[in-house]
Amino acid sequence: MKRRAFVSSLAAWPVAAYALPLSEEQKIRAIAEGFLREHGIQGMAIAYGRDGKIDFEAGYGFADADGMETVTPQHRFRIASISKPITATAVMKCIEEGRLKPESTVFGPQGILGGGYSGEVAAITVDQLLTHTSGGWANDKNDPMFQNPQMNHAELIAWALANQMQTHKPGEHFAYSNFGYCVLGRVLEKVYGQTYETLVQKRQLEPCGITNMQIGGNTVAERRQQEVMYVTPKAGAAYRMNVSRMDSHGGWISTAGDLVRFASQLPVLLKPESVRSMTTPGAYSGYARGWNVNKAPNWWHIGSLPGTTTIMVHTAKGLCWAGLLNGRSEGLGLALDKLMWQMGGTVKAWGL
Repeated sequence: MKRRAFVSSLAAWPVAAYALPLSEEQKIRAIAEGFLREHGIQGMAIAYGRDGKIDFEAGYGFADADGMETVTPQHRFRIASISKPITATAVMKCIEEGRLKPESTVFGPQGILGGGYSGEVAAITVDQLLTHTSGGWANDKNDPMFQNPQMNHAELIAWALANQMQTHKPGEHFAYSNFGYCVLGRVLEKVYGQTYETLVQKRQLEPCGITNMQIGGNTVAERRQQEVMYVTPKAGAAYRMNVSRMDSHGGWISTAGDLVRFASQLPVLLKPESVRSMTTPGAYSGYARGWNVNKAPNWWHIGSLPGTTTIMVHTAKGLCWAGLLNGRSEGLGLALDKLMWQMGGTVKAWGL
């Protein structure tokens, strides 16, 4: 049934918000449809733009497994780890306001979150969490963020600090850490006295003209308005996680267009020196503070969860884009990255 529904979706013209030359729009459509066929993905949303304005956005395929709901630019997807640049921006803004310092410690009697911690745990700084150099809690089979789903943030943090030892001294080793960005969310809540979701919406998203991003729910019953369904090989696998607890490292849902509005307006949100800091690599040459980076310089982040593959890119030329899928398979993130460059390259005016 899924295959028949998917094929029928290719006959539907995508819903676009901006009129490209017909030949370019047809090329993008053909590329998108071929990608969905090749990878067996039900649906996709894409957007391209700069300076807070959307040049093109469209939806292809279906928002559900049974082919009953066509993807449109208004559909929202779990964006997974694209949440990290959003959190990093909030932290950098907090530093600009003088509420935090990069060298501020997080745990222990002198730390922002307090607690009776000592030794290397008490030496972890805000900047080390930003740069994934806290020394522990890597995104691997022991990732704390995918354990003990019944625990709230405070309970999970206490459990992880008590049961998972650091493997390196703080500041010495890069290890991508969802847990570190979870902790940064709690730091922001402590500093501002607001929930993470509210403070980001009010201080960061609304100034960019973004009013439709929120933290996602966990179950099918908690599916938000105009949110896609997440299609997995094992039915329902996407709805057995505590996504709302992932808030500051992987919990947001968004349209592709709103991600472009965010990525393209970093200079509106932050001072130039903060943007440079966020996009200058540290212990690992390919990652800075919430962004993957290269020498171009391009900045980007990929997201992945069961039923979800996403990418957000800010290019050296200022063009930004986002691509969102309601499916996941091995190597799909890299394939999505190549797809977005390929589709963007069909539009002569963008000069890629």
